[in-house]
Amino acid sequence: MDPLQDSYDYLIAGAGPAGCLLANRLSADPSVSVLLLEAGGRDNYPWIHIPVGYLYCIGNPRTDWCYDTEPQAGLNGRALRYPRGRVLGGSSSINGMIYMRGQAGDYDAWAAAGNPGWAWQDVLPLFKRTENHYAGDSALHGAAGEWRVERQRLSWALLEAFRGAAAQSGIASIEDFNGGDNEGCSYFQVNQRSGVRWNASKAFLRGIAERPNLRVLTGAEVQRVALASGRAEGLHVRWQGREQLLRARREVLLCSGAIGTPAILQRSGIGAPSLLQQVGVGVAHALPGVGANLQDHLQLRLVYQVSGVPTLNQIAGSLWGKAGMGLEYLFKRSGPLAMAPSQLGAFARSSPEQASANLQYHVQPLSLERFGEPLHAFPAFTASVCNLRPYSRGSVAIRSLDVADAPLIQPNYLSDTRDLAVAADAIRLTRRIAAAPALAAFKPVEYKPGPDYQSEEDLHRAAAEIGTTIFHPVGTCKMGQGPDAVVDAQLRVHGIAGLRIADASIMPSIVSGNTCSPVLMIAEKAAELILQGHQRLAQAPLRETVLAV
Repeated sequence: MDPLQDSYDYLIAGAGPAGCLLANRLSADPSVSVLLLEAGGRDNYPWIHIPVGYLYCIGNPRTDWCYDTEPQAGLNGRALRYPRGRVLGGSSSINGMIYMRGQAGDYDAWAAAGNPGWAWQDVLPLFKRTENHYAGDSALHGAAGEWRVERQRLSWALLEAFRGAAAQSGIASIEDFNGGDNEGCSYFQVNQRSGVRWNASKAFLRGIAERPNLRVLTGAEVQRVALASGRAEGLHVRWQGREQLLRARREVLLCSGAIGTPAILQRSGIGAPSLLQQVGVGVAHALPGVGANLQDHLQLRLVYQVSGVPTLNQIAGSLWGKAGMGLEYLFKRSGPLAMAPSQLGAFARSSPEQASANLQYHVQPLSLERFGEPLHAFPAFTASVCNLRPYSRGSVAIRSLDVADAPLIQPNYLSDTRDLAVAADAIRLTRRIAAAPALAAFKPVEYKPGPDYQSEEDLHRAAAEIGTTIFHPVGTCKMGQGPDAVVDAQLRVHGIAGLRIADASIMPSIVSGNTCSPVLMIAEKAAELILQGHQRLAQAPLRETVLAV
């Protein structure tokens, strides 16, 4: 391997979706040099690419940071596993592969909060630019991008029945969740190519591997940002057993996600002074919002036993069933091994007072106690429902300067009583769907949380018992103005030149859906802003010369 240079034009910390896209866009200019840094390894682990392999990637230190939350008072003191990708492709290598943009109102709210250029009409072209949609180019979708979007390869009578029951409960069947208003029920579109996971590494790095001006470094842990005279001059990186300073001639770009990015800033002395002093870090730049504003989607996994219909519980419960699944995937790239973790989706309102859909369902023809444990021995389906716009806010904070010391993750689930009310309404709505005529032939019986939970207080207790993360942490380096903001609308860190953030941490408020593709949009926006800014700088001397003449 060629030795590292001392400096590059752009240093990118984190090779998740945002980092991979930025490396692609910035290195398209052969006159600049780009170094992409990833703490994990190559994405050559076979289970990354077989869709069902997420079961073997989550909780696996080869592909996952293996974080845990602090014990959550709102979840009866339970701590939750908190997976984050630690491999090329980042969380796109271990996630549910669902292609989802959210709602137009999400982005309009960002713009209205003082972030010009982030409204739906501004970001829709960015989503389209990145996209390679199976149906081709249209007013809503793009076909020339790298981010492959396909229909799922599956057929389950139980899912069709749930879709019919949702329609009977007022949730209409629709074809596409990604037009700006996702209310309705449909099958999720997924980031796969012919039944194989399509992660950000394949999409944005594979085709440019020969660019001489791009270096992708794995096994490289970013310790902290190097600061000098109010500017980010580079990154301190630990690679091959030693720490070294790598300098950025133009910009340092942090793309390490809602957990990793605030931790890097805090180790650099950028954050809330009280925390920095507590862990023995000198205050280089006070930014109280670093690590604050953590938001996540808490899912309530309701399980229903059924009869007279196939579910994955029975199929995967026999050797013949497992062999059949393997052969179907081997020869057709279809069947259960090609399934995303969730197949059918629905967006609904928890109550008539909601202005738009504030609940998202992930429906699966299977059930289990929790991910990583065996499927139940009885036939069942899971209707997982999450509050898309929670009021509860949490935080991320380093415990020490040691990268190996996992940060303290405190989501504070259900700490706001308004979230408890939405949770209770969500359980009631799910019960109405399960009781609709379209599902009657399969005799659904509620297994979790169970029919004994009826009163408002009971349902609050049920939410605390069955609630778990759906792995969508955002918001810990909030975009905006004011004392709690970390970056401006250009994604530049307030008060520090040459430092920009492009990942889920900059979301002022969480999007109404899965978060991977919105992160790619954020990175596409960042690339545009960076390139436009450099072009303006390059033209400035010319303009001055013309004016002088």
